[in-house]
Amino acid sequence: MSDTTLDAGYWEDRYVHQQTGWDIGYPSTALVDYFQTLKQQLRILIPGCGNAWEAMYLHQLGFDQVHILDFAPSAIEHFKLRNPEFPAAHCHCEDFFRHNGQYDLIVEQTFFCALSPTLRPDYVRKMRELLAPEGTLAGLLFNCSFENPGPPFGGQANDYRLLLENQFLNVRIEPCEKSILPRQGREVFFEASGLKTDK
Repeated sequence: MSDTTLDAGYWEDRYVHQQTGWDIGYPSTALVDYFQTLKQQLRILIPGCGNAWEAMYLHQLGFDQVHILDFAPSAIEHFKLRNPEFPAAHCHCEDFFRHNGQYDLIVEQTFFCALSPTLRPDYVRKMRELLAPEGTLAGLLFNCSFENPGPPFGGQANDYRLLLENQFLNVRIEPCEKSILPRQGREVFFEASGLKTDK
């Protein structure tokens, strides 16, 4: 698919018709474990949030600066209906690449793989722009290829490392030990921090 095909209308149609096979229905165990290590005063963004199970989990843990972003209106509205106690002002229905803000942590969960691979350099540059100087980008990425045309779009850990190292000084990528059964052996957990200064 082309970049323009994967627009807001495409994703809105997937939510309206409940074609959300990537949604596991609860927060990822690997991310839950990671969240347990965090300080609660962090400003957190979850882009391409979908049903945002991780956002509600963080909110229930006491994190009060969690923001979600998706440009499919139904995804955001369904989240608000399910979670009326979550701050509405922290729910952003817009294009990730046009979002403004600054965050201490940005969580990656099935957003990267939903974007056309041609947008991956733009994704990393935008993440760098949205992160505070001491901020971190962290989450899960597929470490495999898919037979069918995406989304989801697969990839390899070595390619991700090169991509991230263009914008970040510190990059850690390792096999994910707590993937859900269908994704076992096909995911990596990563952290990227230390923003490179412009040359």
